[in-house]
Amino acid sequence: MDSLDAFARGKLDALEAGSLRRRLTPTERGPGAAAARGGRTLVSFSCNDYLGLSHHPRVIAAAQAAVAAHGAGAGGSRLVTGDHPYLGALEAGLARHKGAEAALVFGSGYLANLGITPALAGRGDLVLLDDLSHACMWAGARLSGARVLTFRHNDPGDLARTLAEHRAQHGRALVLTERVFSMDGDRAPLGDILGVAQDFDAWTLVDDAHGIGVVEDGPRAPLEMGTLSKALGSYGGYLCASRPVIELLTSRARSFVYTTGLPPASAAAALEALAILEAEPERRARPLALARRFTARLGLPEAESAVVPVLIGEAQAALEISAALEAAGFLVVAIRPPTVPTGTARLRVAFSAAHDETQVDALAAAVAALTGRA
Repeated sequence: MDSLDAFARGKLDALEAGSLRRRLTPTERGPGAAAARGGRTLVSFSCNDYLGLSHHPRVIAAAQAAVAAHGAGAGGSRLVTGDHPYLGALEAGLARHKGAEAALVFGSGYLANLGITPALAGRGDLVLLDDLSHACMWAGARLSGARVLTFRHNDPGDLARTLAEHRAQHGRALVLTERVFSMDGDRAPLGDILGVAQDFDAWTLVDDAHGIGVVEDGPRAPLEMGTLSKALGSYGGYLCASRPVIELLTSRARSFVYTTGLPPASAAAALEALAILEAEPERRARPLALARRFTARLGLPEAESAVVPVLIGEAQAALEISAALEAAGFLVVAIRPPTVPTGTARLRVAFSAAHDETQVDALAAAVAALTGRA
């Protein structure tokens, strides 16, 4: 196996040279946006728990009750033995929340996107992605065997031109985009994209992982997927769509059929979080308000979601500023290529209902001092 180790070491050396090597860092999370690393308590601005529900007493209690009643695991794929009662209740709740006929819960958002597109498109079909779409959307598109093309980020005109040039040569067509883009925090012009797609008989899949619970207003797509692991504070993924589509994916989405069902605790926690989300509009409004407070203090474009990028440029510089922020008591992770394009390494700042204004103002002051925006 010497050649395998040599290969791995060579790749690691190259990543190290470019400041692109990833390392796991043990991190403890607590309520109130608290985090602990290396024995130090930090305020985390890198967590996607946008509503602070992962530590909500009701959510924790729901998970504990589910474990006591149904055990720690689902025990098998949902089509075999793993379709425990919480999953049906969660799917009904998600469908109601999205105004859809039905929903299907997957093991994660990544698994959902790996399964949806290949179940609906194949050889001879066309898949078009916003060129900043998440890696899992790209993975699902490539697994489908369809022809994969891109359109310029958030540009319905470019989408229309691409469809006009290529749609007629293909059978089915899918358009893939995100409601909120995970690394830039900007929002897709969904009304325009849906209109263009409909004009060319293309089906639109919207990834709502970073929108649900925070910024969900506007039109719905025929295929609305998302995660249970961010605003809902749990773990898992889902698709909301018409009942025939959901029934088809129950039989044809390989990442659903051939994987173990979501654990009872995860489903029960998400179901309780969904109930809290719907009952507390003030909690939902808070992350965006705090994000806009931050962008106003730094003179950045007004936040469109709970995610705000602070562009740095080179990966090493982003790592150094992230380390300086950690020394000052803030956890703000540097995002580097290939997650973002070369030359656009950044701080990705995520705001939560668990933050308070004092914490946001203190972070803004620290970022301003470190980046020369003061």
